[in-house]
Amino acid sequence: MVQPSRTWAVAATVLALTTAAVVWWLGGPAGLGAGDTHQPPVGAVAASGGAQVQPSSAPGADNSFFARRRAITADGPADPLLVHGLRDTLEALLMEAGDASDPATLKQRLAALINQHFPSALATRALALAERYVDYRVALGSLRAPQDLTDPRALRDALEARHKVRLQFFDDAEYDALFAREADLDRYTLARLEIERNTQLSPEQRAQALQAADNELSAERRAERSAATEHMAAAAQTAAFNASNADERTRYAARSAQYGPAAAQAMAQLDREEQHWNQRLDQYSQARTQQGEGPGLQQLRQQLFSPEEQQRIDAALALRRLNAGSSGS
Repeated sequence: MVQPSRTWAVAATVLALTTAAVVWWLGGPAGLGAGDTHQPPVGAVAASGGAQVQPSSAPGADNSFFARRRAITADGPADPLLVHGLRDTLEALLMEAGDASDPATLKQRLAALINQHFPSALATRALALAERYVDYRVALGSLRAPQDLTDPRALRDALEARHKVRLQFFDDAEYDALFAREADLDRYTLARLEIERNTQLSPEQRAQALQAADNELSAERRAERSAATEHMAAAAQTAAFNASNADERTRYAARSAQYGPAAAQAMAQLDREEQHWNQRLDQYSQARTQQGEGPGLQQLRQQLFSPEEQQRIDAALALRRLNAGSSGS
């Protein structure tokens, strides 16, 4: 079962990405959907190893981020490696490999894990791709994020810079498998930002321009954006319930009216699991404050949390400290 605190955190991340996804350097595995933060701490290390693949576009072609469209046609030969979800798999592989002080160490760990994430027939190619993905992630560390997240020109420059880095490490087919879905939504998000900040447009012109931007999205991308908006609304509603200490009956009535009884029941179960998760975090945090690190705390950690949950304890406590600091400032 997915940890409930992560479920609501993902929904909250969608809220942020819906308006500022274009500056999220690593992007979510599914574009504007789930937010990924599993970058190994090698961003400040110079890229090493991993051969670079030159983009396969024709010479002289406009290869900018904003001119690019999918290079793979629907009737082309299917590549069993370059499938939807490839980036999810690579991110899962990196997460399992854990923190590494340098790219070479990380790549050694990937080699030991590759057969657990890819079929043996694809393992050699997958490992080569994963190693270049590490080098790509390292190269992103040299890019500077825009200081003003609401400046369309700065965001355009940032997207173009990230796009150029991607083309250094991946050919067209790999690029599309890894980034095309996210790139479509990034272009759309920036287009909306530029329209909304254009003070020369009348309300009617702005509405027409926004509709034209919507029409540029494929039906699949529009459906993804609609789903993201629903998650965003659900996360915001739950945050409001928590802030007002709304009881279960109030929550169920509102959710059932908006999303249906089945969804309301599922959300209620998530609320209960979230509460249980926070109670266990409280108990663990208090014990660590009172007795410090030691065998007793490690034993309590194993008693309170599953192995999967233990991987998220430190991040959850860090997020608590960050939120406490923000509310106190």
